[in-house]
Amino acid sequence: MIEKDLDILADKVTDLIISAGKVVVFTGAGVSTESGIPDFRSPGGIWDRFDPDDFTYQKFVRDAGARRKQWQMLGEGLLTTEARPNPAHDAIAELDRLGKLDCVITQNVDNLHQKAGVPDDKVFELHGNMQWAICLGCGRRYPFAQIKTRLDRGEEIPDCEVCHGILKPAVVFFGEPLPQEVLAEATRRSSNCDLFIVVGSTLVVYPAAYMPVYATRAGAGLVIINLSSTPMDQEATVLIRAKAGAAMSGIVKRVREKLDLPV
Repeated sequence: MIEKDLDILADKVTDLIISAGKVVVFTGAGVSTESGIPDFRSPGGIWDRFDPDDFTYQKFVRDAGARRKQWQMLGEGLLTTEARPNPAHDAIAELDRLGKLDCVITQNVDNLHQKAGVPDDKVFELHGNMQWAICLGCGRRYPFAQIKTRLDRGEEIPDCEVCHGILKPAVVFFGEPLPQEVLAEATRRSSNCDLFIVVGSTLVVYPAAYMPVYATRAGAGLVIINLSSTPMDQEATVLIRAKAGAAMSGIVKRVREKLDLPV
């Protein structure tokens, strides 16, 4: 996409944001990868190195070998607490400070929206949060950084220090339902927004990918910012083929300019 075309599209998105009462931003892996977090599904991603079948909830619970592989993956740093927000996260947080953000609905599990400054109660994590591990026996929660220390010391399958129950990362595994309260609220927000902005998602993972469908069915405008095509492209009010950080930074800069705020 040539720069002039991108500028025109960014201006259109800016006008949509300014005129909208409720803006919902939906983020996927294309936002996280710009912070150095590996994608799961793309060529060269995590599933090229690990078998997804080893990461079902049912197998994790019943098979110590599957738990060992899961913690091995995490111990190698493929998911980390050290990643920092990138310009896309910062731009979305800026929308909140400008009073234009209703909420963020995310498929990501990295906690980076919160690190960037979006309040916890405005972030709906459909697939959980990698910053915690939870005991399936007593429910005790452990910061992932604490578990990472145990892994670095050579512990292959960390268990609960209180009841010695199975520890599981606080993310949604294959075969595990999404957190129902989060899903219900995300559905409600999607169905009641004026503008729904997809950033860095191919919209192929369900039920998360239903969120823009709910929004458009209710009459909301739809913006899609993604490098590759999505099943919702034909429904988009504005479609931008660009990296998340560059596109969102440019759009929010224009929002500030049109609101006559310092850039």
